[in-house]
Amino acid sequence: MIGQLLLNGAVSGLLLALPALAVSLTFGILKFPNFAVGGSLTLGAYAGWVFNTQFGFQIAAAALLAAATVALVSVLLDIAVFGRLREQGSIALMVASMGVSLILENLCRFVFGNATRSLDVEVARPLRWAGLRISHEQIVTASAVLCCLVLLHLVLRATPLGRAMRAVADNPTLASVRGIEREAIVRLTWAIIGLLTGLAGVLAAIDRAVEPLVGWSYQIPVFAAAILGGLGSPLGAVLGALAVGLSEELATLVVPTSYRQVVSFAVILLLLLVRSQGLLGARAVRK
Repeated sequence: MIGQLLLNGAVSGLLLALPALAVSLTFGILKFPNFAVGGSLTLGAYAGWVFNTQFGFQIAAAALLAAATVALVSVLLDIAVFGRLREQGSIALMVASMGVSLILENLCRFVFGNATRSLDVEVARPLRWAGLRISHEQIVTASAVLCCLVLLHLVLRATPLGRAMRAVADNPTLASVRGIEREAIVRLTWAIIGLLTGLAGVLAAIDRAVEPLVGWSYQIPVFAAAILGGLGSPLGAVLGALAVGLSEELATLVVPTSYRQVVSFAVILLLLLVRSQGLLGARAVRK
């Protein structure tokens, strides 16, 4: 039983890792907590449903198209909203992101209604291995997320774009002096954030269903994962997501399922009391 819970928690944590990475990238490069992640997840879930069930694409192609759609929407939102508020400070951007999330969720509700929908995914018997029950949805989620994590790591660590993103995150003024186009890097960052949240939305739809609050159900655990790992640290976001996923699943051993998030947040609170900057975050320097 413990092994099954660990497996389920690890897969749940991997699903949280993609939007947690998006939150970490936003905070590290754009310097504000992006609450629009929930709305982007919802948009990705509905976009995947449209491409999959209405246009007949296979789930892999539908997921890629949904991720591209959310990436485009994210860039357009930066042009229309966030770019205009960038000089107003992190509080204004955070409040704007809350409004954007509500707009995206309610736009999906207005267009598609409140009915719960499902993706067109083949039903298959779960696999049995070493006493564990492994569903095909878990295999798809784990494989997709691990591929994304490897690709993102290569982009951040081994490409000129990754070096430019790290430079803008560390010192945007110095980066501009060195010839790095900050606005271009910001737009590309938004595109990556959209790709991550769009794909996560489709994976969430596979795991659960497509409905207007699918993004909201993940938003609090996603922020908990990003904060636990250390805001601004991509690797920390992944570790934090795994910690949240595992703690929520293991909590069901001692409390009802409806209370498992309470237990996970209690664990997170205790960890942050010991290490306030999170697992891999840098301690803030006060002057």
